[in-house]
Amino acid sequence: MNDLSKQISFISEVDQLKSILRQTALLSNERRENSAEHSWHAALTAQVLFPYFEIEISTEKVTKMLLIHDIVEIDAGDTFAFNSKYYSEEQAQNEKKAAHRIFGLLPDEQSTHFESLWLEFEEGKTNEAKCAKAIDRILPAIQNIENFGGTWKKYNISRDQILARNQILKEIAPKLWVYLNEKLKIAIQNKWIKD
Repeated sequence: MNDLSKQISFISEVDQLKSILRQTALLSNERRENSAEHSWHAALTAQVLFPYFEIEISTEKVTKMLLIHDIVEIDAGDTFAFNSKYYSEEQAQNEKKAAHRIFGLLPDEQSTHFESLWLEFEEGKTNEAKCAKAIDRILPAIQNIENFGGTWKKYNISRDQILARNQILKEIAPKLWVYLNEKLKIAIQNKWIKD
């Protein structure tokens, strides 16, 4: 199989990400967003919020990470962020296998590049990975705030759970951390989340 055939095969395969539903509802209606929509929205959100990050980053690399970070959900499925299973070793292994299979559809050089980029995101140690993870976490927070509590309200999520999930902002994007805390006070007043 030549490189173009492999690349087209990959492009066709990742179309399946459009059918992986997340918990977060769209702002425009009650429909749950899919993982492809989330990845696009996260990449665009990063473009808008980059000025708030107080670390040196490659915006191109962060954008690439956000575009590919959930591709593994095609095989491994999406797990709710506040579900303890999300952090299980079994889920991590399923995602690694998925990354290897899906990125393995590409020609060797691209396969290695995308899989290592995905792994870097997962490990969350580099500035770019920290930034991408922060965007991936604050975006659903913004969506739930704009959706009058959204899935937070539905699943009885607490302020402490949301802050723990977004703790990275405190270090690398303090203004976004302050914004989130202010919005969570409003969410508590409106009984969208537990105090």
